Amino acid sequence: MVNDKYEVVIGLEVHAQLLTKSKLFSGDSTSFGASPNTHVSPISLAHPGTLPVMNKEVIALAVKLGIALNCNIEQQNYFARKNYFYPDLPKGYQTSQDAAPICKGGFLTIQTPNGEKNVKLNRIHMEEDAGKSIHDLFENYTAIDLNRAGTALLEIVTEPDLSSAEEAYSYITALRKLVRWLDICDGNMEEGSLRCDANISVRLKGETKLGTRVEVKNLNSIRNVKKAIEIEVDRLIGIIENGENVIQETRSFNADNNSTFSLRSKEDADDYRYFPEPDLPPFNITKEYINTIKNEMPELPAVLQEKYINAHRLTAYDAARICDDKEGAILYETVAAQTGNYKTTANWITGPIKNYCNENNFSMNNFPLNASQIATLINFTETGKVHYNLASTKLMYAMINDKTASPESLAVSMNLLQENNTKALEIWVIETLFSMPEKVKEYRSGKKGLLGLFAGQVKKLSKGKADMDAVNKMLEEKLK
Repeated sequence: MVNDKYEVVIGLEVHAQLLTKSKLFSGDSTSFGASPNTHVSPISLAHPGTLPVMNKEVIALAVKLGIALNCNIEQQNYFARKNYFYPDLPKGYQTSQDAAPICKGGFLTIQTPNGEKNVKLNRIHMEEDAGKSIHDLFENYTAIDLNRAGTALLEIVTEPDLSSAEEAYSYITALRKLVRWLDICDGNMEEGSLRCDANISVRLKGETKLGTRVEVKNLNSIRNVKKAIEIEVDRLIGIIENGENVIQETRSFNADNNSTFSLRSKEDADDYRYFPEPDLPPFNITKEYINTIKNEMPELPAVLQEKYINAHRLTAYDAARICDDKEGAILYETVAAQTGNYKTTANWITGPIKNYCNENNFSMNNFPLNASQIATLINFTETGKVHYNLASTKLMYAMINDKTASPESLAVSMNLLQENNTKALEIWVIETLFSMPEKVKEYRSGKKGLLGLFAGQVKKLSKGKADMDAVNKMLEEKLK
């Protein structure tokens, strides 16, 4: 439903599961895919008499993300108990942060059709994850897997600062890229390590008071975030247009039939009865500690993109594609340092190398050729002895299969070397033009686009070995 009378207001809560080897308050493993209820201990099972011990790596990751998102880092911190009952929450409460989140304020810059937008953040806080309820394993029972219970999370909460499903899509895309870049979270939404709750309301345009909000929980893909918001906005406008009242509630999204459905009435903060966690002492984060984390952080994507545009003279598109992931940027910089040719290196990294990695479903740092081998291939291709198309579709694969051979020896053995002997090229060009007299007349009468037809025929006659740059120049000379 499209209705210009209303405007949409969206706030997002994203739970990022941290890349720590152990849980927030115990030594239990956090690795994904283990058999149910095997990564548990008396602490994560909440046995009487057990006490939590803080995982200090979680603090470092929270500070790192806060710095990257322009937040104020709170130096005085403590945990609180968030009380609620759910079958996969063994303690009957969740250890979280309430009044003193580790990061306050900040923003994340996203791209919109109207340009850049700084999405304002409310807070980032640390908390432990609950377990997992599995409803479709048994017909009459719900199964509980507590492997995830106690895993460290960062909850990143925006202000109600997004105004469309498209902006929400851009925000989640940018945030997932950032947490991956910083090695904070793997961002695998399908595995539940990055989950999003969307708070959505609508109001008449021009009004300042927020409408009654609904929350759509546990959206597990960026596409589902966008789709669920679109569906819920249509539903809310329909309710208002029918003269009914919107109920504040928590809903879920059914991706099979593209619908949302009610789970429960929405709790407010008072319902959770927060109070300071008595089993964990408050802790202080020093300015020296914050500066140490800051100095150890890698350059962020936005900084690198600006450098690639200004210093390397790349297009904004190429710079953004290189910075899609940190491994790609590292590979680009390492190879470019050896080739000295930024643009050509960018073409290889964002083209055949990225395509090969996507086809084989692995990251750039697992590409079979190292930076020196890639640079050798690029430099050899730049000599003009082999055409880029042949180098990227055949020679690169040959080097992957035989990493000890040089690109030149492989090009010779595979008969890939370009023919740039003037005599040979002239024979193919003349033969082509004599075979198409009518097309030659058309070209000379103004149909300059026929040059591609002639070049294609020369390429065919040469079995792909002709140096096409030289061929095009020769064709233009002959056709005069």
